[in-house]
Amino acid sequence: MMVLKSRQWRILAELAGGLPQHVSQLARMADMRPHQLNGFWQQMPAHIRGLLRQHDGYWRLVRPLAVFNAENLRILGEKSGFQAALKHECVSSNDEILELARISPDKVHKALCVAHLQSKGRGRQGRKWSHRLGECLMFSFGWVFDRPQYELGSLSLATAVACRRALLRLGLDVQIKWPNDLVVGRDKLGGILIETVRVGGKTVAVIGIGINFVLPKEVENAASVQSLFQTALQRGNADATVLLETLLAELDAVLEQYAEEGFAPFLKEYETANRDHGKAVLLLRDGETVCEGTVSGVDEKGILHLDTGDGRQTVVSGEISLRPDDRPVSVPRKREPERFLLLDGGNSQLKWAWVENGIFTAVSRAPYRDLSRLGAEWAERADGRVRIVGCAVCGESKKAQVQEQLASTIEWLPSSAQALGIRNHYRHPEEHGSDRWFNALGSRRFSRNACVVVSCGTAVTVDALTDDGHYLGGTIMPGFHLMKESLAVKTANLNRPVGKVYPFPTTTGNAVASGMMDAVCGSVMMMHGRLKEKIGAGKPVDVIITGGGAAKVAEAMPSAFLEANTVRVVDNLVIYGLLNMIAAEGREYEHI
Repeated sequence: MMVLKSRQWRILAELAGGLPQHVSQLARMADMRPHQLNGFWQQMPAHIRGLLRQHDGYWRLVRPLAVFNAENLRILGEKSGFQAALKHECVSSNDEILELARISPDKVHKALCVAHLQSKGRGRQGRKWSHRLGECLMFSFGWVFDRPQYELGSLSLATAVACRRALLRLGLDVQIKWPNDLVVGRDKLGGILIETVRVGGKTVAVIGIGINFVLPKEVENAASVQSLFQTALQRGNADATVLLETLLAELDAVLEQYAEEGFAPFLKEYETANRDHGKAVLLLRDGETVCEGTVSGVDEKGILHLDTGDGRQTVVSGEISLRPDDRPVSVPRKREPERFLLLDGGNSQLKWAWVENGIFTAVSRAPYRDLSRLGAEWAERADGRVRIVGCAVCGESKKAQVQEQLASTIEWLPSSAQALGIRNHYRHPEEHGSDRWFNALGSRRFSRNACVVVSCGTAVTVDALTDDGHYLGGTIMPGFHLMKESLAVKTANLNRPVGKVYPFPTTTGNAVASGMMDAVCGSVMMMHGRLKEKIGAGKPVDVIITGGGAAKVAEAMPSAFLEANTVRVVDNLVIYGLLNMIAAEGREYEHI
């Protein structure tokens, strides 16, 4: 990354608007004589040097740049209630806000960081966000929600709506490509990256936005604000400060409403802005088509709905790319689809997922006493081409109940000594609960770091997985229901309704609830500490929690622990592990 001196930044900010500036004023700002300015300018980056025009003692740039003055930026942010900071050069503006969330959580709401240069800017799916100085408007800000992370799946879509509103106010008619890209036809104008952390029982969303402000003509498949202004003949110059001020005002209004009402008020507006609504699209992973269909809309959770040859499918944003399907009609659309029914046979209930080409088309659950829903779905969905793969800890009698509903062989997969690059250190892998093994395999979809994998079911399991693929085993303890049942049976005065979790409970019901939760959280934190010591200082250890009580456990973890570590709640982790195992067989499957 280039390193400019403070006076170079001052001069760039003064000229960035594209208006003429007298050399005497510029010389004073640079603390030099006017005749020294030409040599000074030659120290600027090459793509900026050629923008300068001189006439009658005035300098101007032939096109504006997204470069700011720190004091003007502070004043601009205050108009919409943002506390703005300017970083000429940083690793990532998102990282700046994430760090603020860790050290000063009370100051992160509407804290704004505008960056001129980022050494490791990132976009969706881990892609690198590259740019040249002044050509991209890049900023990140924090927003605190009284909701858990898993309820904010539509936040990026609402953010895209706000950005589009701002651009419309400036006369620029852009569209949205699901989930949150700002586009002009096939050309990308901007993108949004949202990262979340739990702080003090609340969720801090760090919202990063990058918008192409001005781009050279040779850049393909991209649009810029400047080129759109010129095309619209509205005005030849667009000031980046006006763009940023308009964006912040709309973001503030939309996110305030989103925090209260969710995404429902914006559904119709998003549908209107969605470039691909009602059109045929392809969903791709690594350039390979994994699904195709016609976009029928999105729901309140931000999930995309596709009409396919096999019915309605839902797609959750992830490691996927969406492209218009403009192939000639004569081209064969796709090979025969690969279809699976994945089963998670737990102790108290069965969970199952229908998967087509790696996409979860439906996820259901039922107690073993009534599996008629599974049978009904099999009769409706199966046509002899569905492969059934499962993981079971429920015992042979319940496995037989499952088999009665399905007119096809079930492949029940056990724990193994190794799989998917993970070595199982359990002394006797055949004794190892297969749910714990597939939870570990599934966790690799959500973390490549060392991680503690927690399952909150009939029993609570807390397992350790290193960053280099060693499953070290873990602990088993009674689940919440078993703890309560034990207290009710074995004690004289504790057979009463469970209360709520409090730091200092003052009723017996609350004391029971708090004690059970402390036992689980304490077990998780103990395993986290052991694993961190095992892999060495400085390496992160994530926590992935699944099962019916997962969200409550994540909510109850100490705020200091949540601030210092990544804690993620994932539903159906066993099924993700099964899907990973299937993918390893050489087929192109990926949950999206």
